[in-house]
Amino acid sequence: MVGKHKIIGKPERRVDAWGKVTGKAKYAEDYTVGHQLWGKVLRSKYPHAKILSIDTSKASELLGVEAVLTAREIPGSNVFGIVVKNQQILADERVRFLGDGVALVAAKSKEIADHALALIDVQYELLPVVSDPEEALRPGAPLIHGDTNEFVHHKVRKGDVAKGFAEADFTIERKFKTQFVEHAYIEPEAVLAEPAEQGGVKITGSVQNLFSSRRSVAEALGISLNRVQIIQSTLGGSFGGKDEVMTSMCCRAALLAGRTGKPVKMVNTREESMLESYKRHPYVLYYKWGAKKDGTITAMEIRVVADGGAYASMSPFVTWRSVVQATGPYYCENVKTDVYAAYTNNNYTGAMRGFGSPQVDFAIESMMDELAEAVGVTPLEIRMKNGFEGGAVTATGQKLAHTVSLKEVLSKAAQELGFEEKWRRYRDAKAVAKRRGVGLACSYRGVSLGAEGVDAAQTTVSVQTDGSVIVSSGVTDMGQGAQTQMAQITAEVLGISVDRIQFLNTNTSGVADSGPTVASRGTVMGGLAAKNAAEKVRATLLEVGSELTGTPVDALDLADNYLVNERTNERLASFGELTAACFNKGRPMIGLGWHKAPRTSWHEEEGKGDAYFTFVYGANAAEVEVDTETGRVNVIDFVSVHDVGKAINRAMVTGQMCGGVAMGLGYGLLEEFEIEAGIPKQLNFDEYLIPTSMDVPRIKTVIVENEDPAGPFGAKSVGEPTNELAAPAIVNAIYNATGKRVYEIPANLERVFLGHKLTRHDKRGSEQKNAFDAVMVESCKVRGGSE
Repeated sequence: MVGKHKIIGKPERRVDAWGKVTGKAKYAEDYTVGHQLWGKVLRSKYPHAKILSIDTSKASELLGVEAVLTAREIPGSNVFGIVVKNQQILADERVRFLGDGVALVAAKSKEIADHALALIDVQYELLPVVSDPEEALRPGAPLIHGDTNEFVHHKVRKGDVAKGFAEADFTIERKFKTQFVEHAYIEPEAVLAEPAEQGGVKITGSVQNLFSSRRSVAEALGISLNRVQIIQSTLGGSFGGKDEVMTSMCCRAALLAGRTGKPVKMVNTREESMLESYKRHPYVLYYKWGAKKDGTITAMEIRVVADGGAYASMSPFVTWRSVVQATGPYYCENVKTDVYAAYTNNNYTGAMRGFGSPQVDFAIESMMDELAEAVGVTPLEIRMKNGFEGGAVTATGQKLAHTVSLKEVLSKAAQELGFEEKWRRYRDAKAVAKRRGVGLACSYRGVSLGAEGVDAAQTTVSVQTDGSVIVSSGVTDMGQGAQTQMAQITAEVLGISVDRIQFLNTNTSGVADSGPTVASRGTVMGGLAAKNAAEKVRATLLEVGSELTGTPVDALDLADNYLVNERTNERLASFGELTAACFNKGRPMIGLGWHKAPRTSWHEEEGKGDAYFTFVYGANAAEVEVDTETGRVNVIDFVSVHDVGKAINRAMVTGQMCGGVAMGLGYGLLEEFEIEAGIPKQLNFDEYLIPTSMDVPRIKTVIVENEDPAGPFGAKSVGEPTNELAAPAIVNAIYNATGKRVYEIPANLERVFLGHKLTRHDKRGSEQKNAFDAVMVESCKVRGGSE
């Protein structure tokens, strides 16, 4: 009987594991066909300029070049965008950031293509550059699109903030800043575009959101959707980063394939990838809270400005999640939140793991620690006092009707680290060269897309005559394990082992448009669709089993690869025998599962609504050691606690939690994609710092399971929540160790101790010991310690 959970919750081997560990998995760059051409892009020389002329004649005459294209040779639309269609496949009249493409070349080799790019002569007229989002919103700033650089303004309104501040005993007002972050996936972008036999194009590549890319390719070529087929190759990581940048590559390769009538392969170098790809949004956050002496929050007034870069991309959706969650999982009757996004001449910004949560969580959780200090309680106590419980009403007016486990995850995180005792001990410790501290952070996060738009997905389960099973879904697997989760759900329903299942990579011509694979919706949406599909096939199999054995359907079950009599535990037929009989009777063994998310709502003008159909809760606790002589912050212990509803695969959930901590550590301490006047300063990993295995601490993971009816077998989300809390927990731990509050991340040595911008040499090998000594002496005086 379904519900015994013989497969659900088990650490089953990933369905894609064998191919990856043996090297047999085919990544996008591995796809090669005979007589293919190589496509390359000529990118802008300037972050903002008017294109006066493009002369491609010399490039076109080069031996081995088969096509040179500019925007004017595109037969259909030259712009695309999921929310706002303003991103150029090729720049026409103006370039808006250094990653803009200006011309395309298809040639018989990469070397010839590179040579051809050098022969293209582009004449520019330089335009003023704006690279600061707040400056971009001021009158007189250079305009990137239209007559204003403001292209997003989301708001939340609850109660009366003036009244709330009047009732407060004191206020806390702070400014926070976050940085650009590179996705840093191992595999750069790559596609192979082939002219289709019956017209149109077939594209194989490292694409995250295939259906939005398909729409853009069809519009660029001026053809119908059914003539564009996009097949996902195995992805070497994405973290939200292979969306629009892949759409532009798909369009470019398809255009070249259409022009030449030959397959065209495009592969970005790491430098090309980092130059053109979108990043995590930098935020400037202004937080003002009013509170009572007992720690009750009476008012929150929040203003956030996001750097959207050169194009809209996913900024409207990313910033909407920010506005919904900007007050955190805390009670407050009076809220005024405004979140803006501005165009600049920087790399455009879009989806990245966390999707608008890490930025606001950094500010929220820093504010909570400051509030705790102001009223004389511990960081845990202030969160337990103000944190949501069942039936809580959020800042958007939504009443939480599910299991609200915030205080459960907080308590477990604090207990596992020994937080309360350590926090007091480290706070009162005498100053030494290496000082320790602990920090805490928690959050709530809306599951799936919510009121952003249509939220539905399809998964197909097809049982073969020998009892093997093929599963395909419109939800893609980027390495996060979605295919394995859906395979386990299918196996649970059909009573079979996972090794009977073959999972196909997403193919736009084989499954329905299931929206973007973002917002940690893979398990909830794809999983429920898989469950629905498998249940349809199960019903058919049990009906046939009843006909074969004369046993009532309600006495039959599928378990351990057999048809069994549930009342007598007798095995009546193997799964393979049952499926063969089903085929011989002409009964369908294919199920098309479709799941549409529960209703959500949003009133943009009122700034309120039931934003998400359910939420997840998590808490992190970090212990750090700060070397006051070198400035190194070493994270030595970490606890990650998350309520996932139900862990479909406990091993993969643990992996997500550890990976999220490692990525969050980079966000908090190391990573920053620096852009000055629209010009990126790091274009490879020799300059862009990411955590290594030597930086990752001991991690204790605690899986909390409060099953939610909104997900398959009670499962919810885990991929993104695990990434959003590490940075604030670490920053709070640094304060506990040093007495220095960090308001801008990454919390590198310049921000923790020196308070000024260092050179790159300083970051990699500081020669600032004397400055450290001076700062730490002053810090010790403030904290009441001795040298």
